[in-house]
Amino acid sequence: MDVKVSSIAEQPDRLPALFEMADTWPEFVTNDPVGTAYFRRIAGELPEYALFAEDEHGEIVAHGFSVPFALHTDGRRTLPARGWDQTLLWAFADLRHGTSPDTVSAVSITIAPHAQGHGLSAVMLSAMRDRARARGFCEVVAPVRPSAKHREPHTPITEYAHRVRPDGLPEDPWLRVHARAGAHIDSIAPASMTVGASLEEWRRWTGLPFDTAEDVEVPGALVPVRCEPERGYAVYVEPNVWMRHPL
Repeated sequence: MDVKVSSIAEQPDRLPALFEMADTWPEFVTNDPVGTAYFRRIAGELPEYALFAEDEHGEIVAHGFSVPFALHTDGRRTLPARGWDQTLLWAFADLRHGTSPDTVSAVSITIAPHAQGHGLSAVMLSAMRDRARARGFCEVVAPVRPSAKHREPHTPITEYAHRVRPDGLPEDPWLRVHARAGAHIDSIAPASMTVGASLEEWRRWTGLPFDTAEDVEVPGALVPVRCEPERGYAVYVEPNVWMRHPL
């Protein structure tokens, strides 16, 4: 599929269409409170880091978001255990305080359902890397959500992430895309995203009963969701895999 990649900084009029693009994210993932607070702000406050791909008809078929932040500074220096959430918090704190960034973190790459299977994830990742390099950054990091981990919610993330095929590349398809682009695994982010919500909300999002004190397997979840009926609450703590892309 031939596509043209642009940023919202280059084409601000495409912002409404970007957020109208269909996706396949599980509903509970889109209710992470940190993401709810900051994700859409990337396009408004860091528009050069909000990329999108248009097909030959001008339809947006993919988008990719990243954020610049200061990693090599006091109190940070290592990639955070709270992964995706912490990176967004750092990036917008740095923006607010005028702190100069030294690293770019991928936030998401999303492909429209009808455009999946055409290698667009690799295209968007390459565009993200190229633009970070053009701005003078030496590294892109990514709290990667392994795309097939949901099939094995009880497998420890460390074991899963380090599985490789006979050719030495990761077994997981999304980790493999990053590895082919030149990235290597740095560490595990055990609490990259946390979604805590009432049982009523979980029932609405998943169609599951959530009526027993147990770890519930939820479609699309990388690990089980902890259900606590006596508290009327359930919590999902998602692990991600930190990968580093030298530029």
